[in-house]
Order: sequence, then structure tokens, then C-alpha cells
Amino acid sequence: MWPSDKKVYLASFAVDMRKSIDGLSILVSSHLEQNPTDGALYVFCNRGRNKIKILYWDRNGFCLWYKRLERQRFQLPKQGDGLYILEAQQLAWLLSGLDFTCLQGHKRLSYSAFY
Repeated sequence: MWPSDKKVYLASFAVDMRKSIDGLSILVSSHLEQNPTDGALYVFCNRGRNKIKILYWDRNGFCLWYKRLERQRFQLPKQGDGLYILEAQQLAWLLSGLDFTCLQGHKRLSYSAFY
């Protein structure tokens, strides 16, 4: 869907889903103290946890991605006032309906020499 090298930030507070690009970008800059044009994905959820919006900057403009669940709820940590940093795999788990806080993927390996 989007590159896996992007940073992903999940707002832990409920957001009014009537907000669109302008309102969400203001939240990113003022409340989250981040630059909304830095290319990261900013994930917002409503109080009912059945709607998610993802705001991101793509080269020359904002993109807004929206998902609404008809019966289930997204598995999110308790709502607070902070920011979670997710990996791309955790975002995929979240959007698939899984509790990303309980899942552990394989550890990332890094080698400097090959035999």
C-alpha cells in the first residue's frame, strides 16, 4: 500500500472524524509537534474505534486514507494524550484487526559481512 520505510505515528487520543486534511495537519503540527510534510504516516482513530484516518504527504500534496469498520472495532492501546511509533508491519496488523501490541514479528537482522 505504501513504502515500508515510512515512519508511522499513531495518535493515542480520539479524533473527530469530521476533520479532513487541514484539521488533521493542524493536529499533527500543534498537538503532536511533528511536521506533517515529513513523509511520515499519521494515524488517527475515533472514540468508537471503528474509524481510522491516515494522513501523509506524498511529494507534492497531502493524501488522506480512510477506513470504517461496519461491525468490529480496531484493537488499539488505551486512549491517552500521546503518540505511539509503529513499524509498517504493526500498522498492517492494526488495519487487519489484530492487536499489534501483543504480536511480535521476527527481529530485524543486520549483517556487515557475508561469507
